Amino acid sequence: MKAYREPRILLCGDTGISVEFGNDIAPSINGRVQQLFRSLGARRLPGILGLNPTYRSLFIQYDPRECSFENLLLVIDECLEWSAEVAMEAAPPIEIPVCYGGGHGPDLDEVASFHGISPEEVVKLHCASVYTVCMIGFTPGFPYLGGLDERLYTPRRKESRKVVPAGSVGIADRQTGIYPIDSPGGWRLIGKTPLKLFDLGKNDPFLIRTGQTLRFKAITRDEFESYRDH
Repeated sequence: MKAYREPRILLCGDTGISVEFGNDIAPSINGRVQQLFRSLGARRLPGILGLNPTYRSLFIQYDPRECSFENLLLVIDECLEWSAEVAMEAAPPIEIPVCYGGGHGPDLDEVASFHGISPEEVVKLHCASVYTVCMIGFTPGFPYLGGLDERLYTPRRKESRKVVPAGSVGIADRQTGIYPIDSPGGWRLIGKTPLKLFDLGKNDPFLIRTGQTLRFKAITRDEFESYRDH
């Protein structure tokens, strides 16, 4: 893990800046990203068109006609100083019900075998952590989650599946996440949630946002079907 002593400011064309805090996937690095994301978002600075956090950086898109590059750097410096002194807002984690194994988690046994533990132990470890939504990407609403227990670090599949069903919960290396829509994917699938993470039929189509925390809860197949009936 490498966290930079000072954030790196990188130009991204005439209308973008990337603020990098490190070069690894680590809670301490993403925590600094989330703090700047919240601090800068709270300013509601005119000319800011978008804020896109990642595991290790924050991309800022801006309109130079409304916000000069120099002024934006000053605001970023102020936010960095403020962020260093302010603790992250504590909110209760969102509970995500998951039916593990079987047809909903076809790779659960494989993950357990890889680590030399039982499938039940994999589920127990996966449900024990509180995860931070470090970034959204890949598909609409796909949450990349930080906080996976290192005893579950598992390499991706050698070959991706052409279609991973929406709601599938997977593990890839040091990450875990949830597929919001049917899509290709190479993560190891250990379960499935009946919740819809992305629903275009709602005014706000996203169930989960960057910076939120969540916890997984194991449910039975009957409980899974009960969720889907409502």
